[in-house]
Amino acid sequence: MASHPATYGALPPQRVPGERRSAQARARQRLVCLLLLFLCVPVVIGVRLVDLAVFDGPPPPRRLASNAPPRADIVDRNGVLLAHNFEAYAVQVEQANLAGDPRVLAGRIAEILTDRSAADIYAALTQRDKFGYIARRVLPAEAKRINDLGEPGIRLRREAERVYPNFNLAAHLIGYGSDQGVGTVGVEKSFDARLADRTQSNTPVMLSMDVRAQQALEHELRALYIDQSAKGAAGIILDVDTGEIIAMTSLPDFNPNAPGKRPDGERYDKTKDEAALNKVVQGRYELGSTFKALTIASGLNTGILKSLDQTYDATQPMHVAGFTIHDDHPLNRWLNVPDIFIHSSNIGTARIALEVGRENQRAMLEQLGFFERVNIELPERIKPQFPPLSNWGTLATMTISYGHGISVSPLHLANAYATLVNGGIYRDPTVLKRAPGTVPAGRRVFTSATSDTMRKLLRLVVTDGTGRRANAPGYRVGGKTGTAEKNVGRGYSGNSNISTFAAAFPMDAPRYVIIAMVDDPRGSKESAGFKTAGMVVAPAVGRIVTRIAPILGVKPEPGKDLDLSALRPNLTDAPKD
Repeated sequence: MASHPATYGALPPQRVPGERRSAQARARQRLVCLLLLFLCVPVVIGVRLVDLAVFDGPPPPRRLASNAPPRADIVDRNGVLLAHNFEAYAVQVEQANLAGDPRVLAGRIAEILTDRSAADIYAALTQRDKFGYIARRVLPAEAKRINDLGEPGIRLRREAERVYPNFNLAAHLIGYGSDQGVGTVGVEKSFDARLADRTQSNTPVMLSMDVRAQQALEHELRALYIDQSAKGAAGIILDVDTGEIIAMTSLPDFNPNAPGKRPDGERYDKTKDEAALNKVVQGRYELGSTFKALTIASGLNTGILKSLDQTYDATQPMHVAGFTIHDDHPLNRWLNVPDIFIHSSNIGTARIALEVGRENQRAMLEQLGFFERVNIELPERIKPQFPPLSNWGTLATMTISYGHGISVSPLHLANAYATLVNGGIYRDPTVLKRAPGTVPAGRRVFTSATSDTMRKLLRLVVTDGTGRRANAPGYRVGGKTGTAEKNVGRGYSGNSNISTFAAAFPMDAPRYVIIAMVDDPRGSKESAGFKTAGMVVAPAVGRIVTRIAPILGVKPEPGKDLDLSALRPNLTDAPKD
């Protein structure tokens, strides 16, 4: 029996020659591949980052809904900004989409909107309405910070906000718009289509107004309005040759950034409140003795007054149709034309008007635009009030000659005085700056000779008459006072006046007309208790001239004046105020 060797375990595999070297080579290859892989990963990541940064850019931010149409600026004649649109935001909340804790969110928003408390914001975030406002008129920088909070329940909506950087300055002239950005008052309304025209939104509307003159006019009239505890005041500065309105103010006024609100924040009725009324174009007043200049000019123009030496009986009051015409400061003698004018004689003026006649009087007033609304770009214009032809008899002719029985706006009077002193040419006024060569020809109302004579008479009122307190040394101011009892219902109030001063300067070559009016002055220490135009309004006009003349390029010439010697021989009595 054959025997087999004993088996004690498996024998190790026997390697073929060269196999060990082959295994080592494969291991080295795997190691190299692994190293290459580790080296490639950072490169791939870097390339992707470059691709994202350079080609794709940052992820787009959340889009903001917009209802902000463009609107052109309004500027003064020198380019000073009067009205401007800026991009603001409304912060809105959609409660259904709020992701964070409202109380925490309210605190974070309050840190950005420092004028709102966290409690108010929290109340807005948790209100019952599904959708509401947290804040409006939020500035872009603040809106961006709120947007960066990343809260999906907060929406930012762009809104066009109209800002008036000068606040109340020329508020009635510039006007304002509705919450929807539509012009509703003043220039904003007149030129709404032009201001809202997208093709012209980068081109401002340039007004004829000069901010510097406007500030001077407002400052002086506001001080007068307050000092006199008056019901209102109005003023206008008009270029006599171009018809451009250099300044216009009406008091009380308002802040167009918050229309319909008083300074204390209380709201008022924008259709009835005194602050809403532009007295320069909407106010209708009997402007008293300022009309005497027009009556005398009519007499000169028609040839009725052949000489200023003509005299008229003012020895006693006139009684016509049960009505008595008297002088406030009677001289009880015959008066020549300069006497009548500087002493503001109602009796003398009425007698001149009788000679001029109703037809000539009406023709003159019609040519001066006193029977129609002023043809100006502003929408707020009132039609004068005057008797119908059937009731325009002898008495009406006489009373209208000195400014009673006819009611007009201060702008009507300004246009008339510009015509009176500029050589006799009437031009429609404008709130827009007129470029050289674009001034309308206008229409002739008075002869140049009539205009020359009236300049001297107006200057005489300031040097020797009731307007002495309007004198501004070096500027040769001329003008006429007018103090009229207020027309209340069907009668006149003996306690309330409309006090007006109509002025122009310099009278040898007039450049500007100024009309200043105070509604129901009460008298004060400054006016020695008087409520008359000579004591109340004339001093303010003198200060206005002194302030605006250098601004408007009129240099003082202290040694220069008109030759008034031929008008003075019969001025034996000093006029009273």
